[in-house]
Amino acid sequence: MIALVEAEDGAETVRDIIARGAAVLPWIAALELHYLTSREISPEEADARLVLLQSAGVPVRGIDGDRLLRAAAALKANFSGSLADAVIAAVAVVEDAILVHKDPEYQALEGRVRLLALPFKAPTAD
Repeated sequence: MIALVEAEDGAETVRDIIARGAAVLPWIAALELHYLTSREISPEEADARLVLLQSAGVPVRGIDGDRLLRAAAALKANFSGSLADAVIAAVAVVEDAILVHKDPEYQALEGRVRLLALPFKAPTAD
């Protein structure tokens, strides 16, 4: 979703998925979008971005059941990525969805989660 709202490479792919009604946003990804936007731009822009996604009909999915909790735990047990990434991947598994991402760490889940990698961001110099 960040690719879409920031008009990054891959934004058109995300736009097409949303237009087909095939997008699902894990709550933790919505949380990341909101706090990163609040930090980098403003809380008002963060709210506006969530409203934009809601108005486009993108449903937000949370851990509201045992199946998602167990799927996230199973992925995290064998995945060195963050807890947030494990939850996001588990939503893809439970929803039988494709995880659209720009994070090379997700490639470690290939074969366990259906993945669609958008163009990765170039590393930034520190």
